[in-house]
Amino acid sequence: MEVAVYKACAKKRTGGVLLFDIIVPPDTAFAAVLAYGSAFLQGRLQENLPVSSRDCRFSYTTETVPRWELQISEQGYYIHESQGCH
Repeated sequence: MEVAVYKACAKKRTGGVLLFDIIVPPDTAFAAVLAYGSAFLQGRLQENLPVSSRDCRFSYTTETVPRWELQISEQGYYIHESQGCH
């Protein structure tokens, strides 16, 4: 299964930056990608920080890896946490 990878970032209200990838099926609408990113931030930070088109960009397509597949099939996306998320 091929997936699209979007690079996203958000500034924490307490300072610092979160960098993460939003991984979705390639035919996913960009508005849905932004909504998935916003939902991740709300769940992760317990704050309503929307992800805008300024904060999120398409990066590349790739073949999926097994740990992504189940979550993508269940909720439509997978978040790969990078800098500032841990």
